[in-house]
Amino acid sequence: MSAEDETPFKLSRIDELSARELHAILAQRERVFIIEQDCPYQDADDYDLVSWHLACYCDGQLAAYLRIVDAGHKYAEPSIGRVLTVKEYRGTGLGRQLMLEAISSFEAMYPFQDIRISAQSYLLDFYQSFGFKPVGGEYLEDDIPHTEMLRIFGAGA
Repeated sequence: MSAEDETPFKLSRIDELSARELHAILAQRERVFIIEQDCPYQDADDYDLVSWHLACYCDGQLAAYLRIVDAGHKYAEPSIGRVLTVKEYRGTGLGRQLMLEAISSFEAMYPFQDIRISAQSYLLDFYQSFGFKPVGGEYLEDDIPHTEMLRIFGAGA
């Protein structure tokens, strides 16, 4: 798979996901954020209930995912989080495609609003390439260095 391939994205509220889709999402989030990063924490949370879930499928399998949390729940602004690319698809440009799709969807759902993220600090350059800017210093979240970032409406990449 290359970044130029047509990639099927699906944007859904939790109630629109099938049981199998939700299982695949939660299993991959657990695999990436808990097992790979050796970070025990409760991944499934109430933010899932007030989020849009953006999933990317390749060959019928979940390949990448993120969620967009509605404004006023986690932050004043809507936010993007739980961004992941399944191990087998890393390095293909799929993460970049996922973020571009998320930003496009975000702008349609939340016109004229900024986007906030809590980024793992080693990914600052990646998120800066989409127009996100650090706002505040580095902090630990679940013993992993993070930096809060904001993408101002209209700033672009």
